[in-house]
Amino acid sequence: MSRTLKSIIYGLLLSAAVSSSVFAGVSGSLPYDRKNKTVKSLYTLVDENLESSLRKAVNANPRWKSLIRRKKMAIGIVDIGNPEAVRFARINGGVMMYAASLPKIAVLLAAAQALEDGKIKETPAVLADMRKMISHSDNAAATRMIDRLGFDYIEKVLTAPTYRFYNADRGGGLWVGKRYASAGERHPEHLKGLSHAATATQVCRFYYLLSMGKLVNRQRSRQMLEILSDPALHHKFVGVLEKRAPDATMFRKSGTWKDWHADSVMVWGPSWRRYIATALVEDPDGEKIMRELIAVIDRLLERENQRKAIRVHASLTLPPDPEDDGSRLKALITAAVAIEDFQQELNN
Repeated sequence: MSRTLKSIIYGLLLSAAVSSSVFAGVSGSLPYDRKNKTVKSLYTLVDENLESSLRKAVNANPRWKSLIRRKKMAIGIVDIGNPEAVRFARINGGVMMYAASLPKIAVLLAAAQALEDGKIKETPAVLADMRKMISHSDNAAATRMIDRLGFDYIEKVLTAPTYRFYNADRGGGLWVGKRYASAGERHPEHLKGLSHAATATQVCRFYYLLSMGKLVNRQRSRQMLEILSDPALHHKFVGVLEKRAPDATMFRKSGTWKDWHADSVMVWGPSWRRYIATALVEDPDGEKIMRELIAVIDRLLERENQRKAIRVHASLTLPPDPEDDGSRLKALITAAVAIEDFQQELNN
């Protein structure tokens, strides 16, 4: 079969798959309405196939492979396109690293909890600081919020049984133990002595629970989503995604200090592009690595969802045959996926 013919067949299959609404659960908006529905622990939603694909894609880059081996790079992705079939993959997910401004999401959570608990008042000044410390990564705004909350309260929220975003039994996690200012005492976390820390897994858990409306409550989750949306900084993940997915909404927080680079995003777009991605890197070229990595992740998830769509469409549209033992369906799916793989080779 010629390349042109294979491309035509692939295009027809994919178009039919997408048009038949096989992407179950992608309608609606965030947070998902999970009232009276179980929200599974993200730890239980690791998808071995997705993780294998992620590792293969990352290891194809020798520099990234070396960073992963030396625990200088950590990655997490969560496919949230269908809330009933969430898929999680991570590499060095439990490796805690210095994360600069990314842990301001922990201050955001503590602030939302404090507002709900009545610890602080919901004034225009407080709301403005919550927005500025996230969207613009404003250190002065973050420091004011930390001073309002106190380190003990922030730690209480992060280690609460409801969240456990910092969990020593799982390598640590999100931590804020210093004001984002030159002055002030340090309150380092207990494993590595880091003042602003994160793990890829705990960052993924933060966005995952947020997408399900489970941070504080649904109303406060929606408030945090609004604050995280429309980021004012357009570097790293966002700079690439704005070109690859201009119609998508992005909920984002990043961080940079010297050789430490961190980024996190929850992408909410049309069709399949609904996922969480985070990465932590210690490398002088971390900015460049982040840009290249998010393009690889986006392509990987696009390919994964296309393959899923083709499989589902084939199973739904194949005419019934009482004498068939299932071999026709298997053959069609195998051919469709093979053509899709071939098309990816052409694109690459």
